[in-house]
Amino acid sequence: MDFASSTSATRTGIDAAKRVNYYEYFSEIEERFSQRRGSILLLSTLDWALIETWREAGIPLEAVLRGIDNAFDKHDAKALKAGSRLRKVNGLAWCAQAVMQAAEEMVEAATGTAPARREPQESGFETDRVTAFLERNATAFDTAAQTSYTVQSHLTATATRLRELAATMRSQQPLALDDLDRTLTVLEEKLFAALEANATEQQLVELKVQADRELAPYRSRMSVVQLRQVQQQFLHKRLLEFYSLPRLSLFYMGHEA
Repeated sequence: MDFASSTSATRTGIDAAKRVNYYEYFSEIEERFSQRRGSILLLSTLDWALIETWREAGIPLEAVLRGIDNAFDKHDAKALKAGSRLRKVNGLAWCAQAVMQAAEEMVEAATGTAPARREPQESGFETDRVTAFLERNATAFDTAAQTSYTVQSHLTATATRLRELAATMRSQQPLALDDLDRTLTVLEEKLFAALEANATEQQLVELKVQADRELAPYRSRMSVVQLRQVQQQFLHKRLLEFYSLPRLSLFYMGHEA
């Protein structure tokens, strides 16, 4: 089963049963990786990009954690057999192959039935928090627009739209959280298109070279599709950092107090 097929199968059953708090997905993976590695290692831009591809593909948290454990179990067994410690694992991408295998095994074991999905409120997405998140991001876009002249109109328009969404969420007929997040995803996709279109050829080439360099040690552990997705995520994260812009998905609300 390839990455795309695993994604499709996962979405039809397991994903609905294993959906968790957006923030929990990232934090649990980071914590498990650090625990198994045996020392704290801050995840790199590449690592975060990889986690995003797993989340967007609908890979259950349980599958990711199981894959990390399986990868480290094999690593530890090899070290024990060799009678010495192997080189420390320095990137989450080292576990990518094991994560996909764990996801495939969960798909094969699925019965096709899923328990009722938890309501979003259980994840802390109260109206006040959501609207504050939207308005805070709108302010960040306004600030960036003051110095980012080449994309100023797009940033200003995005800030306006975020405030409109905040007002809608405070109204008597707020959007469902799923619909809101889909809208934010569309806004973010348009943003990435604008940022890429306004980046210089040299900037984009340098970012792609950097992504390729960081991915080089892990190419054998990822499919072509997965590599392409991680490269794109890496590029997007770097462009946002360049303009000091926040992510728009409701997931990123979990990173703030």
